[in-house]
Amino acid sequence: MRLIPVTLICLLAAAMQAVAQPVAREDRLTTPAGLTLYTFENDVPGSGKSACNPPCSNIFPPYLVDPGASASGELSVIERADGAKQWAYKGRPLYVWFDDKKPGDSGGDGMNRGIWRIARP
Repeated sequence: MRLIPVTLICLLAAAMQAVAQPVAREDRLTTPAGLTLYTFENDVPGSGKSACNPPCSNIFPPYLVDPGASASGELSVIERADGAKQWAYKGRPLYVWFDDKKPGDSGGDGMNRGIWRIARP
């Protein structure tokens, strides 16, 4: 029975990290937890739309926005086809790679013939 509260706390913490404003670290944009963010070449900058929907978004989940968050500077918010809000940088939607597990991982860079790239500040 003790696993339920710990599991719930972990899920809530992960959800909170998934919605916080992106952070510029060294040569890349990351989540506050340090996970690398990516851009998708098939997204049209400034269109306000994401071209990565299921099944694409199962591998590169969108980096979602907390309902109370607001964008500033070169960050913006787009609305996805499902109504969810997603962070964008310089008009390009931001994503995480499903298999990056720790800060600094960048396994999604160059995927699918180079159309996925690390988001650079």
